[in-house]
Amino acid sequence: MGTIAPYETAKGRRYRVRYRKPDGTETQKRGFTTMREAKLYLSMVTVSKSKGEYIDPVASRVPVQMFADSWLRSKQPPMSKPSYYMTLERAWKNHVAPVWADREIWSIRRSEVQDWVSELATQKSRTVVLRALGVLAGILDVAIDDRRLASNPARNVRSLPRRGPGKRRVYLSHDQVATLAACSAYPTLVLTLAYTGLRWGEATGLRVRSVNRLRRRFVIEENAVMIAYEIHVGTPKTHEKRSVPYPERLAPMIEQACAGKGPEGLLFGDGVHHMRSSGSKGWFANAVRRAQAFDPSIPRLTPHDLRHTAASLAISSGANVKAVQRMLGHASAAKRSILALSDVAQAPEGARFRPAEISECGQKAGKNDFCAV
Repeated sequence: MGTIAPYETAKGRRYRVRYRKPDGTETQKRGFTTMREAKLYLSMVTVSKSKGEYIDPVASRVPVQMFADSWLRSKQPPMSKPSYYMTLERAWKNHVAPVWADREIWSIRRSEVQDWVSELATQKSRTVVLRALGVLAGILDVAIDDRRLASNPARNVRSLPRRGPGKRRVYLSHDQVATLAACSAYPTLVLTLAYTGLRWGEATGLRVRSVNRLRRRFVIEENAVMIAYEIHVGTPKTHEKRSVPYPERLAPMIEQACAGKGPEGLLFGDGVHHMRSSGSKGWFANAVRRAQAFDPSIPRLTPHDLRHTAASLAISSGANVKAVQRMLGHASAAKRSILALSDVAQAPEGARFRPAEISECGQKAGKNDFCAV
């Protein structure tokens, strides 16, 4: 069990609790102002030892940084995708470490974590706040697994930022897609993105061997993402291979893209180097500006917005939500971006390319504008 003994201090009588830890060594805790408090603490220690839940107070006097390094290592590729790991590392360095790195884990209170979350929410987006909280909670989970902490003060935080309206989604019509493709240096890639819903990394990661020209299908098994200006090739976002059909009218363009390349050659680009969108000054942004000059109704958009367009056009042509889910590679058809499309499937029926418009846009853009930037 243990013993309780009084002792005198300048502020009056206090009580000391002595007991043995599970490893047999003796320890003590001082400073109880009443016998009742001392007995309650001793009872808690006794119960926790009997349940195998005892936490040595000395073991909890370590900083958060001690567990952060090992937790981040456990998230490094190939345990996680490089892009995901980068977001965790940034969250730790920019938001978690400045506040919590040097704090001893036993001293962290849930109320303090709540105050930190509330303050961070006034400066950063909901996504940033939740990721930072998740990093802290994950690190403290390691301390719990090591039996240095009884509960995680970063779990079950009551007040979190509410989900906002989100970024306005962009959906193009068939005619707008044709115009954008005609004004692009890589029209086949633009049309592929707009009519298959592939992620940018999935499309640029396609190889000639990934194209089933007989069945007109892409086999999605690689994903090429740019992290810190370097291309990292890995598995698709869901880690699952899938087959995505492409329209018959795209077949001649895909055939031409495959021409002269070996099975391992990349479908889009020079066949050797993965393509890059290059941000606001790249070929895609330039194509959007040229298309807007020809058709002012075309909104600003990114390659990822063509993924939304693909889903919208598919649903407007009669595809069910489950089929669109498989096409996009979502784990669930409950994805908000898919369900919302039922209300925004605005494109006219009958997908078509307009050769006259393509020719006119090409003349407007100028021959030199079709060079890659």
